[in-house]
Amino acid sequence: MKSEVHCSGSTLPALSELVNDKHSRLNPTLVKSRVAPVSAGNMVDFVRMARAAGEKICVAGGRHAMGGQQFLDRGILVDTSNLDKVLHFDGEQGLIEVQAGMRWPQLVDYLRGTATTGGGWAIRQKQTGCDALSIGGALSANIHGRGLRQAPFVSDVEEFKLVTASGELINCSRRENAELFSLAAGGYGLFGLIASATLRLAPRRRLRRRVEMVGADCAVATLEERAAAGASHGDFQFNIDDQADDFLQSGILSTYAPVDPDDGAGGDTAVQSPRKELSEEDWRELIYLAHCDKKKAYDKYVRHYQNTDGQTYWSDVFQLSTYVENYHAAIDHGHGGRHAGSELISELYVPRSMLAVFLRDAAALLRAQGSSVIYGTVRLIEKDTETFMPWAKESWACIVLNLHVEHSEQGLAAAKKSFSGLIDAAIALGGSYYLTYHRFAQRRQLLTCYPQLEAFLRLKQVYDPQDLYMSDWYLYLLNELRS
Repeated sequence: MKSEVHCSGSTLPALSELVNDKHSRLNPTLVKSRVAPVSAGNMVDFVRMARAAGEKICVAGGRHAMGGQQFLDRGILVDTSNLDKVLHFDGEQGLIEVQAGMRWPQLVDYLRGTATTGGGWAIRQKQTGCDALSIGGALSANIHGRGLRQAPFVSDVEEFKLVTASGELINCSRRENAELFSLAAGGYGLFGLIASATLRLAPRRRLRRRVEMVGADCAVATLEERAAAGASHGDFQFNIDDQADDFLQSGILSTYAPVDPDDGAGGDTAVQSPRKELSEEDWRELIYLAHCDKKKAYDKYVRHYQNTDGQTYWSDVFQLSTYVENYHAAIDHGHGGRHAGSELISELYVPRSMLAVFLRDAAALLRAQGSSVIYGTVRLIEKDTETFMPWAKESWACIVLNLHVEHSEQGLAAAKKSFSGLIDAAIALGGSYYLTYHRFAQRRQLLTCYPQLEAFLRLKQVYDPQDLYMSDWYLYLLNELRS
């Protein structure tokens, strides 16, 4: 049974609904009901009602999170989809306040509408791969993009408004309710409902893409050299073909540097003129090939990138991505079930000097376990000094791996073995992993990578003693730490 309640009445809804995440599709959850507030006042009223009734609350935006932090079995789901308005824009200071459910394309379009011929304001960073993700979710997960000298998303946030477990709407910043600011940013929805956030913007600039083929052993040095020369964004996308000698060992390194305003080749006409782009049909073919013919997929992808060397982009629009909804259905039906399932992402972090070693270890592990890599990339991330639970504890090399997972007991067991092995490989090199892409990490791994986790959970009890804000991921943490 499906319902959407706008949360303006005096009683709680009571219609159950089966929900799931949109990418891995590995989190089917029967929530007790779903509410869709349209304002911060709605959120406050609902939280007070839920608290009085002894209910438990979870919160979701774009529903692409995969670790269970957005859902709770038999909980009440707060769906932020209707919280999609710009509340305030300061064109002088480059600040914008948006409701928590606003998606990235809406924000980019709004800012483009305020832009001048010379540029205007733009977002600083967003997560890649998909666009229909919420700003509130980005803050709760403390996401990152492809910036070469950027800390995680919290560094782009001036302040945010939070509905606490007591049903109060408060402002959180580095000066006001500073502890809650550090806990709720990267707090995965456990410390309150984010109603809105004020973001720091960046000047909208023209960027030129530079494409190089490099080995893993020099990828970090090349990215750092390009950053020192002025490049603002970049990444290294490695070979996913496990039959190739250079599996995970070489790939496409792309960087993006500001174009000189006096360079006629970088003017408005060049940015707006037709460019070599992958269409949705191209993406469908690449995803299909990544499952069925990895060599052909990688070769096609390399050719495309090489053909785009020198192209220019706006610094906001180039961060947007093509995401094909429910793309796996065609793959599931096209090969007699041999590739039925979905993809699950993990992020591993290692000291930058250890990247090549990690990728060699990862290649050996994934080959030995027969894991299917669908996509992989490396980015640089700067240290996060502002959140209580930073995943970016140092200026890491960040490795993103998208693995195919069969939706069966055997397939999930294999995925757990692969991802757990990757975490151990990162730990062995002094690294870590991202907490909420899955629930495969064991107590030992959790506490090695996040030694402040127990203190984090104690503060959760201080700010939310009734455990009003809950999730299946939170319950997993509690179970692992008690084991």
